[in-house]
Amino acid sequence: MKAHAIENLVTFRDDCPIWERVFTVNPLVLIGTQERDGGYNLAPKHMAFPMGWENYFGFVCTPRHFTYHNARREGVFTVSYPRPTQVVLASLAASPREDDGAKPSLSALPTFPASEVDGVFIREGYLFLECVLDRIVDDFGENSLVTGRIVAAHVHRDYLRVFERDDQDLIHDSPLLAYLSPGRYASIGENYSFPFPAGFMR
Repeated sequence: MKAHAIENLVTFRDDCPIWERVFTVNPLVLIGTQERDGGYNLAPKHMAFPMGWENYFGFVCTPRHFTYHNARREGVFTVSYPRPTQVVLASLAASPREDDGAKPSLSALPTFPASEVDGVFIREGYLFLECVLDRIVDDFGENSLVTGRIVAAHVHRDYLRVFERDDQDLIHDSPLLAYLSPGRYASIGENYSFPFPAGFMR
């Protein structure tokens, strides 16, 4: 690490991961997978995002985690977007496993079943995705990108965008949960229209 030639910039070289030295805004989701014994696992992930504008979704995981192997073996996974009021539940899903691989904290999480794939969602979330595994890309260091095709999606009515309701009012009335990596979170209720330039196309 050294001071940059431009005032107030600090430079990190590529042998030093940057992500613990600055806050970034991320979603926080719970990835659901089925265990070998037929039970279900829910694991919080913040490196999770749409894969383009079509119905594909991906998340970063590591082969050290059960989630990676469950998704590869079963070929499906679910995605639950919790509300800001569910931070404690999301934290419980991150509890470590016991020596026998069991994760007792999951019994405290209220769930409901997916409709198109074998999986579960956390209750009282606002967006739920059912995904069929598309591909896994390994070797991002010790991490991998797990991607799936969304075969069904469910949105709580309070969070659904409709023409009759202003987007600003919707987010104000139904705040979004953001994970501020590393180790903090925020409830997003205040928002503004983005100033796209004239003629902008995605």
